[in-house]
Amino acid sequence: MGREGLCVMLQFTYEHYASMTHFSNAFTVLGLETSCDETAAAVVRGRPPGPGEILSNIVRSQIPEHRPYGGVVPEIAARAHVEVLDMLVESALAAAGVGLDDLDAVAATAGPGLIGGVMVGLTMAKSFAMAADKPLVAVNHLEAHALTARLTEGVAFPFLLLLISGGHCQLLAVSGVGNFELYGTTIDDAVGEAFDKTAKLLDIGYPGGPAIEALAIGGNPMRFVLPRPMMGREGADFSLSGLKTAVRQIARTGSLDISARADLAACFQSAVVDVLADRTRSAMRRYAREVQGGRTLVVAGGVAANQSIGRSLAALCRQEGFGIRIPPPRLCTDNAAMVAWAGIERCARGLFDDLGVAPRARWPLHGVPAKAQ
Repeated sequence: MGREGLCVMLQFTYEHYASMTHFSNAFTVLGLETSCDETAAAVVRGRPPGPGEILSNIVRSQIPEHRPYGGVVPEIAARAHVEVLDMLVESALAAAGVGLDDLDAVAATAGPGLIGGVMVGLTMAKSFAMAADKPLVAVNHLEAHALTARLTEGVAFPFLLLLISGGHCQLLAVSGVGNFELYGTTIDDAVGEAFDKTAKLLDIGYPGGPAIEALAIGGNPMRFVLPRPMMGREGADFSLSGLKTAVRQIARTGSLDISARADLAACFQSAVVDVLADRTRSAMRRYAREVQGGRTLVVAGGVAANQSIGRSLAALCRQEGFGIRIPPPRLCTDNAAMVAWAGIERCARGLFDDLGVAPRARWPLHGVPAKAQ
């Protein structure tokens, strides 16, 4: 089929599905995630506002491939996605007990992320959508994280979002799908990046977040004096590079035994907890002034799995009169169920994409469409 014919076919498909946006049945969507170092496929059924039903959610981690390098190597990541994604899709469909004909749409992360990996997942999603004559949904990876609390608990709009991951550290007011107002972001390192770099300085392995958290349990969080960048300042921006530099200076003063490394890990984590709580408090107070209702803080992204951070933010929410929702750890880290659910949110609004949609290495949340064009 030529490109003109394909576009006509897709337009018919999108118009047909858009006309069904208010029907009572649930959507069933296949989701693919390949933005970094997890290859994932999932099938989710539901309709907004949720909760949805995860029929399958299969994640293949690439940690063994990247551990020797102390971080993600883009070329290795892309090649690993190519090698296993088709098998994961087959397994996800089988585990869910559905075939391609049973799907209402195919969703895939289209950015932001490592461009080679994003291309792998998005290209495969286009192939499935074309072969099965199903709509395609190009999902923003950050929006997928943001909407996970609706998948798990049906959290209503609006809400305040703290998005903390390896590549992102942001506070946003979320009024709806594609409707995000940025309150604050990191001016240098993301919080997950700071965890990974600190773990590398302490020579405690990769990935850094879980390694720091585990080591910090036995450490003294008062032994070393570390900065709390941006604390007390107006606004809700973050800065973590100075904290990382302070850890480096201590680590370079001499050989640290396991006790000293545990203390330094605990001090670092305590500083991060304090910074996140301070910046989130500032965002909460602005949100309370500007937004009617929706006094819920949603914490999303891989770093949301850190229990010390979760406890601190829960205490903050009690002080400020907010509820808190943090997805279970398996849905905080990168996965395809969140991508499938974001696809469902967009299906319900008639937001589909044609096969010419391009992968994006960068795609800020304020650039996500909120309505059909």
